[in-house]
Amino acid sequence: MKRRASVLLEALPYIRRFHGKILVLKLGGALMEEKLMDSICQDIVLLNYVGMKPLVVHGGGSDISEEMEKAGKKPKFIEGLRVTDEETMDIIYKSLGKINKKIVLGLGKHGGKSIGISGIDGGLVRAKKVEGKGKEKLGLVGEVEEIDASVVNYLINTGYIPVIAPMGADAEGTSLNLNADTVAAELSTSLQAEKFILLTDVPGVLEDQENKNSLIPRITLEDAQKLIEEKTVTEGMITKLKACAKSVKGGVKRAHIINGTTPHALLLELLTESGVGTMIEEAG
Repeated sequence: MKRRASVLLEALPYIRRFHGKILVLKLGGALMEEKLMDSICQDIVLLNYVGMKPLVVHGGGSDISEEMEKAGKKPKFIEGLRVTDEETMDIIYKSLGKINKKIVLGLGKHGGKSIGISGIDGGLVRAKKVEGKGKEKLGLVGEVEEIDASVVNYLINTGYIPVIAPMGADAEGTSLNLNADTVAAELSTSLQAEKFILLTDVPGVLEDQENKNSLIPRITLEDAQKLIEEKTVTEGMITKLKACAKSVKGGVKRAHIINGTTPHALLLELLTESGVGTMIEEAG
C-alpha cells in the first residue's frame, strides 16, 4: 500500500507544476493499433482531469500508404514528402478523417470531451505550396505559413481536448497535405505550450542506432544540432529533432520524444523524475 501511495505522491509536484498548462501531443501513425491507442487515450484523459490542457495532432502516413495501395496507386516521396495529386488528396481526407474520429472515440471511452478538427477548420493553418526541386512536382503539398490558434484556444478553454488532422489551406482556398510533426511544432509555439511531446514507436534519441538501450535522456538544442550534422540519428529522427528544436526556439519550455508503444509512457515521462524518453531543452 505504501508503495502505491508513494507512486501517487511522486506525481504530485508535476501535477501541480503543469496544472493549467497546455501540452501539445503529436501521435505518430504507428500508434493507431487499438490497444496502444486505448492506453494513450487513457493517459491523455487523466492529464486533462488533473487540470492540464492537452491537445492532439495526429499523423497517418502508414494508413494513407495502405489505402493508396488498395486504390492501385504507388506512394511516391521526394525528400520525405508525399507526392500528392487530387486522387491522393481524396485518400488523405478519408484516412485522416477515420484516424481523427478513432482518437475522438478513444478519448470519449475514458470520459474525455474531445472535438476532431483539421488545420483547415476555423482558418487554423494557413499554408503555402512547396515546390519540389528540379522537374519533379510535389503537387498538393504545403508548409505552414501562419497559425491562427483562436479556435483551438476556444476549445481548450471550454474544457475540450482538440484532435487535429495535419492539413491546411492556402490563400486561394486549396487544401494542402502537411507534415504532422511540423504542424504540431508550429502549433506549440503559437500557443506557447508548456510541453511539446512526440509519441513515436522508438525509445527516443539513441546514441547507437543498433542499441535500443543507448537512450539519451536529455539533450540541449546544441546537442540536437550536432546529432543532425553528424548524422548520428536516422532520417526519420532528424525530422523529429528539427520539429522539437523549432518548438523550443519558439518559446516552448521543453520538447520530448517518447515511445508511445510503452504502456502509459506519457504519464511516466511527465509525472516521474526519471521519465522514459528524450527531453530537449534550450540549455543544460
